[in-house]
Amino acid sequence: MHRGHDHEFPSEQNGGAAGIGHNNPAPRAAQWQTPHRDDGGQADELPAKAERDLDLVEAAFTEGFLSASDPTSFLRLAQVPFETMMEEKRLVLLRVEVDAVADVGGITPHLGGTSFRYDPLPAAMVSRRKRLRFVYFDGAGPRSLTLEEVRALVT
Repeated sequence: MHRGHDHEFPSEQNGGAAGIGHNNPAPRAAQWQTPHRDDGGQADELPAKAERDLDLVEAAFTEGFLSASDPTSFLRLAQVPFETMMEEKRLVLLRVEVDAVADVGGITPHLGGTSFRYDPLPAAMVSRRKRLRFVYFDGAGPRSLTLEEVRALVT
């Protein structure tokens, strides 16, 4: 008897081979971190992953765009829309921005969150990257989109 109810133990059901979980003779592995849906049920499959190696695609795009003799043709070749619709608004491409970013310091918040510690990074830990943005005008103001968002407009 266990908390007011009986169990058949694995040794009684399948020759002593204990299963995974609470007296469960199931022969397959259990996944305890199963994602849940908003309606409370179990998710049957994981959400679709983002495009594979998009960071490498973005780096190659940036490199090619910066060295292109004709940036407009490069954008056409890459299927970046000059005019498109998003959320029932007309978007027109104004510019492509490539920012060089270098992280030269790090912060660590103190307990309580009202102060922090700052440490400059040594040269070997400085990270450099380029950030790519597509700036569209939506009729009211500029809207900055990532390559992933722009590629989703095309499909």
